[in-house]
Amino acid sequence: MRRNNQKLKLLYLARIMQEQTDETHALSMPEIIAELARHDIDAQRKSVYDDLAALDDFGIEIQSKRVGPKTYYYCANRDFEIAELKFLVDTVQSSKFISEKKTRELIQKLEKSISSYDAKLINREVKVMGRVKNMNESIYYTIDAIHTAMSENKAIEFRYFSWNVKGEEEFRRDGAFYTVSPWALHFDDERYYLIAYDHDKKEIRHYRVDKMRNVSVLEKKRMGKTEANKHDKTKLNAQCFRMYGGDVHTVTLKCKDEMANVIIDQFGRDVRLRPAGEGYFTVRVDVAVSDQFLGWVVALGGKVKVSGPEWVKEEMQKLVANTFVE
Repeated sequence: MRRNNQKLKLLYLARIMQEQTDETHALSMPEIIAELARHDIDAQRKSVYDDLAALDDFGIEIQSKRVGPKTYYYCANRDFEIAELKFLVDTVQSSKFISEKKTRELIQKLEKSISSYDAKLINREVKVMGRVKNMNESIYYTIDAIHTAMSENKAIEFRYFSWNVKGEEEFRRDGAFYTVSPWALHFDDERYYLIAYDHDKKEIRHYRVDKMRNVSVLEKKRMGKTEANKHDKTKLNAQCFRMYGGDVHTVTLKCKDEMANVIIDQFGRDVRLRPAGEGYFTVRVDVAVSDQFLGWVVALGGKVKVSGPEWVKEEMQKLVANTFVE
């Protein structure tokens, strides 16, 4: 009597070959038939040969190799190379906006794209505990709502919080809802930021997505398209430090030659480095002047200094004067 799962034979065969075989782990025909039997599927050699050929035609590359008198079969192609998969796993692990729970779930899904043998190798390298991880599971629904709003040209509303000294969420604007028109999501410093037009402030602002709560898509059409188009989103990372915004100004920096790599990494290869005496160069950069930008300059330990304009130099002096050690 034929078993109930006969119609699923090809699907189970594909799973067996993808999960249990690779270039260094292959299955003989009797082993394949035995694996199918574990899923209540009767199979004959001739039909399995035909099915393996069908999988190969479909794009799941099935190779065979002779070892002594026996022939073994394995899946030779994958969506990801091991090196690529390790890169993706590292990216998921290091992302602060992904919670520990979601990190494990995503890594498990990635592991399904390779054989179980390679998955074990990657799993041994996975270290999730002890990382600084966002505990807000709702961020995934927030991102989905933002994408929905942008695709449907609609505004959104949400509440926005900061952490207080007790480590508690404290909503800004006394818990009132923000109404904004979302225009882009930007990933910076391992966090997602929403670039949106604030309906109350009448300007483009940036919001940490993981600090948004109670997000909903409104029936209102988006506003602020003209203002949003003025923002060159490809330059946001260079101009805004940790996505703290502000008006963009041209600032001149005097730097030691050894800082060329740092400057180009931050502001891009288009900046012009001009010689400024032995061991130094100057560079003019367009940047949102904020405490975060000035703090970045301070953190470079005197190897980068603000040369102008004067008002930026004054802001730097104020920042240093107000910095103290207790």
